[in-house]
Amino acid sequence: MALHDQTRAALKRVSTATLATALYKRGFRSQMIQGVLPLAPLGESMVGEAFTLRTIPAREDLNPLSAFRDRAHPQRKGVEDCPPGHIFVVDSRKDPRAASAGGILVTRLMVRGVAGVVTDGGFRDAADIAKLAIPAFHARPSAPTNLTLHQPIEANVPIGCGDAPVFPGDVLVGDNDGVIVIPAHIADEVTAEAVEMTAFEDFVQEQVAGGQSILGLYPPTDESNLERFAEWRKRHGR
Repeated sequence: MALHDQTRAALKRVSTATLATALYKRGFRSQMIQGVLPLAPLGESMVGEAFTLRTIPAREDLNPLSAFRDRAHPQRKGVEDCPPGHIFVVDSRKDPRAASAGGILVTRLMVRGVAGVVTDGGFRDAADIAKLAIPAFHARPSAPTNLTLHQPIEANVPIGCGDAPVFPGDVLVGDNDGVIVIPAHIADEVTAEAVEMTAFEDFVQEQVAGGQSILGLYPPTDESNLERFAEWRKRHGR
């Protein structure tokens, strides 16, 4: 299922926190990728469909440096196959002791129009990646080559990343709080609800900043607050 342009644009204006609540209401409690943060602060959210890479613990006889000469090497081929607008997601088994990728591969993803890159491990060349015009999330910097510990096995298959299930085509949203995974089949409805929730949260934030108590406001158990919210929406075109 392709991500609709309208949904993609709307997701850039809602937070992972709001999306987490919308997913929680539907019974999804493990969709936040644990332990990852952006290498550089984001001005707008990262949004795109997942293109995955699965790794297993490296076996030394299969991972000499010459392994990269193979054009079918799953990591190298995955970088070239990840579609523009998608997010390259690496299952490194939450092990940042060796890099999931480095500056050259992330630059290649950026040039190809990929929307972002996420690993539950670490990146080498982290300072350089932080300067690139592509959102990148990891656990921490890691200098050793991925061959040290990670053996890429296959691309675009279901993976676990930071304890979250990620299926190819799932919608990822990343902001300065982290990355959340929205199952593809509910992306449109979750987004629509998150947009509504964001409008109300912006209203509440304004009221609280002005001195109002949260009691009866958040949640809106006082009917008068809902009436004031309706007026606020009209004024702000929300």
